[in-house]
Amino acid sequence: MSKTVLTTSTGTPVADDNNSITVGARGPLTFDNHYVFEKLAHFNRERIPERVVHARGTGAYGTFTVTSSLKDYTIANFLQKVGQQTEVFLRFSTVGGGQDSSDYVRDPRGFAVKFYTQEGNWDMVGNNTPVFFLNDPIKFPDFVHSQKKDPRTNLPNPANHFEFWANNPQSLHQMTILMSDRGIPYSHRHVHGFSSHTLSLYNAKGERFWVKWHFKTNQGIKTLTNDEAAKMPAHGAQQDLVNAIDRGDFPSWQVQVQIMTEEEAKTYHINPFDLTKVWPYQDFPVNDIGILELNKNVNNYFAETEQVAFAPSNFVPGIASSPDKMLQARLLAYQDAHRHRIGANVNQIPINAAKCPVNHYQRDGAYAGMGCPVGHTGNNGDSTNAHATVNANNFYPNDRTEDGAPAPLPQVAVPPMPVLADAWIGIHDQGEEDYSSQAGDLFRIMNDDQKQQLFSNIASGLSQASESIQNRMLAQFSKADQAYSAGVKEAIMHLI
Repeated sequence: MSKTVLTTSTGTPVADDNNSITVGARGPLTFDNHYVFEKLAHFNRERIPERVVHARGTGAYGTFTVTSSLKDYTIANFLQKVGQQTEVFLRFSTVGGGQDSSDYVRDPRGFAVKFYTQEGNWDMVGNNTPVFFLNDPIKFPDFVHSQKKDPRTNLPNPANHFEFWANNPQSLHQMTILMSDRGIPYSHRHVHGFSSHTLSLYNAKGERFWVKWHFKTNQGIKTLTNDEAAKMPAHGAQQDLVNAIDRGDFPSWQVQVQIMTEEEAKTYHINPFDLTKVWPYQDFPVNDIGILELNKNVNNYFAETEQVAFAPSNFVPGIASSPDKMLQARLLAYQDAHRHRIGANVNQIPINAAKCPVNHYQRDGAYAGMGCPVGHTGNNGDSTNAHATVNANNFYPNDRTEDGAPAPLPQVAVPPMPVLADAWIGIHDQGEEDYSSQAGDLFRIMNDDQKQQLFSNIASGLSQASESIQNRMLAQFSKADQAYSAGVKEAIMHLI
């Protein structure tokens, strides 16, 4: 077997990788240590900015297999036939902590799936909860700041968490989930996933349907108490997933959808685009449509899991957005975050690159043409393209589309988005919305042990907040259920 030669980053063979060039055995380095400088300069730049949220993550490859066709609802080509299989990459994550935080914090879990379809990548960017803390994106930076470390002490501060929630009753439903027994999952394999947002499907007739996606774990829900979580290794959930896949114990999820027609949405008593609310199953049952299985670990954590870039704006024909205010903001924010963190050509990195032909008029920028993933043509129009002589232009419209230059495909146009009749553009206060009923419904289906965990988990943090914040939170709990408020109040008294 021939020996592999160590080289510089430009391919020059390296003679010695253990010793620098010095002036004598005890002397200083000289400036012709270009190989040492290359190694140190690269080392200084090895880290890219970590994600502001969802920084700590674990990913794996797998497949999505259709078990029930959605052809009546969507033109999405990967959802047409029973048995169709699509490659996927799924990244789990915590939300608030940095890369050096624990897998076992009380926190929502990100659940983001990249579907590599024949018509581009669809990113289902969700969480392990069906709702979120907010329904207006103007509050998102404030919410994240309140959950991060205190700016003065650089330490976690539960009083800040509850101060935000006390001033934003829209958070009550998600906060109840977070403080329940489901707030700390045992592993990534034992969580559900949800689109949380309302998305839409549209078919060949131009009919639109509102849809929520659900991924129900076939491993069953498994969680930890605070005391149990404190005994777990910080990297335990990541290790659990890697080990399970390595030994052939492939985790899987039942993929389901809830579907609502546009007509139903107009009169439904719940705002179907409010991210703080669920669609009750009795009104909109879940329909099984597929199986998602994870069956391959990454080969390089940084190149794959750390550089994977999910964006809710990565749609494919047949799947589109909705009037959900939070989703609308994410259509901008996520791609913007990736361009800042990784660069303008983030989608040319192999983990993010589509597995179908990619043709557009975007050019240049850092790392343009890097690696030329399958379906890509360098800097769009180079010699790797059979139509290079006609495609080398960087603008549209042009006179070369008949010769192979990229042109739009009108057939995949998204149906017009409906708006309320006589709607006026302006600031619309959502403070009078009902944010307590669904939190109360959730509380009432908990058993006694789950309720006690909820009371204890809330009290441990809320007891550190001011009396004013405590009273406002107790008032929110009362609106949901009197027993909810009484239980938390009693738990706080036991801590005083």
